[in-house]
Amino acid sequence: MSSAEISGRDPATGQPVTVRVDSGRIVDVRREPHASDDLNDPGPYLSPGLIDLQVNGFAGFDVNTTDATTLTHPAEDRQGGEPSVGSADPIVGLVRALFAVGVTTVVPTIVTASEEHIVACLRRVAKAREADPLTRHAIPFVHVEGPHLSDQDGPRGVHPREHIRPPDLAEFLRWQEACDGLVGMVTVSPHFEGSTGYIRELVARGVRVAIGHTHATPEQVRAAADAGATLSTHLGNGAHAVLPRHPNYVWAQLADDRLCAGFIADGHHLPADTLVAMLRAKGLRRSLLVSDATTLAGSPPGVYHTSVGGEVELSPDGRLSYRGTPFLAGAARPVTDGVAHVANLGPFSLAEALELATRSPGRFVGDRGVLEVGAPADLITFTWRPGDTTLTIDRVWVAGQEVVG
Repeated sequence: MSSAEISGRDPATGQPVTVRVDSGRIVDVRREPHASDDLNDPGPYLSPGLIDLQVNGFAGFDVNTTDATTLTHPAEDRQGGEPSVGSADPIVGLVRALFAVGVTTVVPTIVTASEEHIVACLRRVAKAREADPLTRHAIPFVHVEGPHLSDQDGPRGVHPREHIRPPDLAEFLRWQEACDGLVGMVTVSPHFEGSTGYIRELVARGVRVAIGHTHATPEQVRAAADAGATLSTHLGNGAHAVLPRHPNYVWAQLADDRLCAGFIADGHHLPADTLVAMLRAKGLRRSLLVSDATTLAGSPPGVYHTSVGGEVELSPDGRLSYRGTPFLAGAARPVTDGVAHVANLGPFSLAEALELATRSPGRFVGDRGVLEVGAPADLITFTWRPGDTTLTIDRVWVAGQEVVG
């Protein structure tokens, strides 16, 4: 699409807003006088497309496999529909599946593994971007979460202990060589000796560094921020079940204004009161939502077999747990649901919740996530009423091209 006008309602004011796009960019934004006093009108609202800086998989597609196709394998007694089957290129399939739920910028996240496996996954993402222009636009870079993380139970999460290792700049350079410099974010635990030097080297190369899956001291957290770390990966998760009241690494990250914090707002990883307190402590401008979605996100409820966790159960409300236990086995709701969850908490408006998945993460991917002249024409229209558990996506445009509608 070379030129078009797209209209909807401003989620903040209810005013009609029309965006004119040309050659994949926003060239004009026009807001009309207020048409309705009913801000609970279901819409359609018009917003920048959602941005997710942490996606491990979705709808049966898995970022962390090197198979040519991806298949979600259900247990024999699974309830629900058929499993999702990947396309010839799982990364392209992942991106298209996320378009359908309003996510127009996708940061594939590769987790702790052997160097050989990480390199293979990076090459696969790079190949998908080369093959498909919309995938290239949607994926600005790759996030490598690990392998330089805590080896302790709790902070380590599901990252395999046998592949945890100290930061190694030579290894990072081999990653970049394999994917033509596509790694744009790395999550690291700053408890390692030499981690501050590693962080400085990555930041000097234009790579974002996040603190996560850590048992670092508050002093080590501050040293990481001094070295250039700018994010916290899913703060409040990937942590010990029991922490000292103070000091601890959660308080240290909440208190440091140099760190923007990602939060998993799926209603399961952080209780509502915890999420509200953390958002208020960090501030909305320094907070963003991530899905941390796994391959089972977007799949029907039921019992599934997974290569990492064994038998897991996906509940109708999107909770993914190890079967027969109360323990989480990953995240399974898109960031679209996270926006609705925050808007339903009470203290935050729909517009504020949307900014956590548009403008806030958009600062880390260039000029995205805003309705401003010159920004990419990544747009969604949707409906939502208080109490709805997700945004109901109506139409989606990526780089000015309508992909859903």
